[in-house]
Amino acid sequence: MTFDEIRAVLKKKTVGIAGCGGLGSNCAVALARAGVGTLVIADFDVIVESNLNRQYFFHDQIGMLKVFALKINLERINPDIKVHAFDLRLCPSDIVEIFSHCDVIVEAFDKAEMKQMIIEAVSNHLPDKSLVIGVGMGGWGDNNSIHTRRAAKLVICGDEMNEVSDTNPPIAPRVGVVANMQANAVLELLL
Repeated sequence: MTFDEIRAVLKKKTVGIAGCGGLGSNCAVALARAGVGTLVIADFDVIVESNLNRQYFFHDQIGMLKVFALKINLERINPDIKVHAFDLRLCPSDIVEIFSHCDVIVEAFDKAEMKQMIIEAVSNHLPDKSLVIGVGMGGWGDNNSIHTRRAAKLVICGDEMNEVSDTNPPIAPRVGVVANMQANAVLELLL
């Protein structure tokens, strides 16, 4: 497929992204650059300076809600994209309501219990949807440990071991690699 053919397919697609931090913001940027027509993004958090080491925001956006700052950034990258932004902490019923019309859903949460919640919500209530998750991106180095694994409608990107913690913080390179692997997995599903 040529890039024009790819963009013609992608402009008709809708991708949901649950979380607009390191994974979500970088994945959304990659999808916007590739030409996905509509993104549905949801997050409740505000940008703080420490986010700038790995999230696709700018210093003058500190204090803004992530979801609205990301919408602005995505529209600057691709003026043709439609971005539906939801400022809320997602619960299972929100996930079903907000993402039910998406072709693919991306999980981009920090906490393991939120990751589990979206996996259960999608598998129980939206079983026809593919869900692309990020697991194991803490720290740095060891590029060869990062991979993609598919389990039915679930696509797992990361090393599945190095979870983020105070002593294994999320740093831009590994977070960005996993976010872009998520975006690449989404394109594989859509194309």
